[in-house]
Amino acid sequence: MTILIATGLHKEAAMLGGSGIVVVAGGGDGERLERELAVAAPGATAILSCGLAGALAPGLRAGNLIIGSLSPREKEGAHAEGMIDSMFSPVGRGNAALIDMLARHLPGAHLGTVVGSDTIIATAVGKHALHTETGALAVDMESHIAARVAARCGLPFAIVRAISDSADHTLPPAALVGMRPDGSVALGAVLASLARDPRQLPALIRTGSDAGRAFAALPRVRDVLRSLGVGLADDLQLALDVR
Repeated sequence: MTILIATGLHKEAAMLGGSGIVVVAGGGDGERLERELAVAAPGATAILSCGLAGALAPGLRAGNLIIGSLSPREKEGAHAEGMIDSMFSPVGRGNAALIDMLARHLPGAHLGTVVGSDTIIATAVGKHALHTETGALAVDMESHIAARVAARCGLPFAIVRAISDSADHTLPPAALVGMRPDGSVALGAVLASLARDPRQLPALIRTGSDAGRAFAALPRVRDVLRSLGVGLADDLQLALDVR
């Protein structure tokens, strides 16, 4: 039995992978991510969305961990596709049990919802608008896709994300061109963007520093997932029996 993880970058995948953990890096290609998750899902105990995320809620800082579920706005779309995600369904109760389990093992993490987006929410204005609309703590580009696959396959789903940029920080153009569709970093594109506009260097340095804090939080997540390991299925079933 394995834990299946959806993430964005190869670097995230390398930091989160391990025995009993299968990681798929989307690289911004949502269709490919969904296909690859669907192929791997039959052998999984649960599906998680892990990696970096942009903060929407004021007060969250780089390196903070978020644990939770998908924004209700995203769930409405899932219902429209005929998928079940109710607290009274096996899937819904499994989601809640998995979130509770992760929260116990990651004390200090912020609990709430995350919204998925097919594009990077780069500006402070855009983040504020999305937070006002959804109330979500953070945004990423994989959680809504992973949640769809989990619901279709009847697997428990949860989100564990590390904040890489605060709600008041606008990402520079060089940071927006840095992800290739295969999940690797396009260093050449970053340097070319910086050459065209050197004035973005201070913002890019801040972005890199904040991302470093977020990456530093991921080994803690990986260690917790490894500790849950093959016992996850039994622990989830026990939690569901108690409920």
